[in-house]
Amino acid sequence: MKVFLVGGAVRDALLNIPTQDKDWVVVGATPAMMLENGYNQVGNNFPVFINPKNGEEYSLARTERKTGKGYNGFTTWSAPNVTLEQDLKRRDLTINAIACDDQGILIDPYNGRKDIINRKLRHVSSAFNEDPLRVLRVARFAATFAHLHFRIAKKTKKLMYQMVKSGELSNLTTERIWRETSKALISINPQVYFYILKECGALDILVPELNDLFGIPSLLKWHEKIDTGIHSLMSLAISTALSDSIDVRFATLFHDIGKSLTPVDQLPKHQNHSQLGLPLVKSLCKRWSVPNSVRDLAIIVIQLQDQINNIETKTAEYIVDIFNRIDAWRKPFRVEQIAIVSESNARGHTRKSHSYNQSNYLRLAFKLAQTVSTKNIIQQGFTGIKIFEELTKQRIEAIKNGLGKTY
Repeated sequence: MKVFLVGGAVRDALLNIPTQDKDWVVVGATPAMMLENGYNQVGNNFPVFINPKNGEEYSLARTERKTGKGYNGFTTWSAPNVTLEQDLKRRDLTINAIACDDQGILIDPYNGRKDIINRKLRHVSSAFNEDPLRVLRVARFAATFAHLHFRIAKKTKKLMYQMVKSGELSNLTTERIWRETSKALISINPQVYFYILKECGALDILVPELNDLFGIPSLLKWHEKIDTGIHSLMSLAISTALSDSIDVRFATLFHDIGKSLTPVDQLPKHQNHSQLGLPLVKSLCKRWSVPNSVRDLAIIVIQLQDQINNIETKTAEYIVDIFNRIDAWRKPFRVEQIAIVSESNARGHTRKSHSYNQSNYLRLAFKLAQTVSTKNIIQQGFTGIKIFEELTKQRIEAIKNGLGKTY
C-alpha cells in the first residue's frame, strides 16, 4: 500500500501559492485495509476515507467509466491493481494530475509541470468530455489563475464548445452549478469565469438572464455607450478590487438583470428595470438555492440603485427611510455593501477609476445618523413606538445638520 499527495496541493506547491486542502490517493489497498488502519469510510459504496487524525481525504486509486448522462453518470472501479497513472488519467486538467510520494518525488505522467511552466489549462485525455461539470471547472480555474497568466489550450476550448453543443450541460444539477459559480465569484478574477462560459456557449444554458444582457447597448445620457453584458462583467471586476464579499460581487453582477427583458430605450413610461429585474433575480436565486444573504443584497441593490445614483438630491427624510428599509441599524454592513455595488456600477459605465461621490455621500449620511443614541432616547422616557419615532426624528436632524441640508 502506497500513499500519494495529489491534485491541488501539488499544483499549488509548484506555483508557490498557499493551499488549504490536501487530498491523497492510496494505491494497492482495499476498503478492508483502510478500515483496519482506522480510516472512516465516506458512504458505503464509494472508495473515499477520512483520516480521523487530520480530517483529510484518502481515496483508493480508481478508474471511471461513462454509463449515463450528467455529472453522476459514471461507474467507478477501485481495486488494488489500479495504478496511480490510471487514477490520474481520470482527472480534468494536467495541472491537477500530478502526484507526489512520501520522498517528495513527483509523478507526472501527463506533463502537468510543463503546462504549469507554460501557463496552460489543458485536458488530460479525451475522457474530459464525459463530464459536463468540467466546462465550469475549467472556467473557474481560468478565473482563479488569470492573474498568473494561465490560458485555456485551444483543443480544450474546442472540447468545451463541443460539450455545450451536445446538450450535456442540461444534465447538471443546480447545486453543482452554484457550487462552481460561488467558488468562481470569490476568485481573484471572477469576470473571467463568466466570459469563458459566454465564449463557449455555456452561459446561455446556465445563466440565460446574464447571457441576454450581451448585445443590449446602454443608452442613458450619463453613461458611456457600452454593451450591458460587458458592463456587468466590468462592474464585477471593479467590485472584486473593492470587496471580497460574495454578496457584493453577486449583487454587482446582476444589478442590471432587468435590462435583459427590455432595452433601456424601449421601457414603457413610468416603468424601470427594478420592476423587471426583481422577478428575474428572485427566480435565479431560487433555482440555484443561493444563500439568503446573497439573495437579499441583490434584491436590495436592484430596488435602490436608481435612488442611490441620485442620493445627493434626496431629502434627509428619504435617506433615513432607505436606512430603515435595508435594516441598516441592525445590519450596518449593508450600507457599505450598497455603496460598493453602486460605485462599481458607476465606474463600470465610465471606465474611470475616480471615487464615486454618491457612495461617499451615503456613507457620511449613515455615519451622521449613527450618532443618535437609542440609549439616550430611552433615558428621556420614550417607550414603545415612540422610541422609533424619536430616533427617526433625531436621525433626520443629524443628517440635515451634518450635510447642511436646508429643507
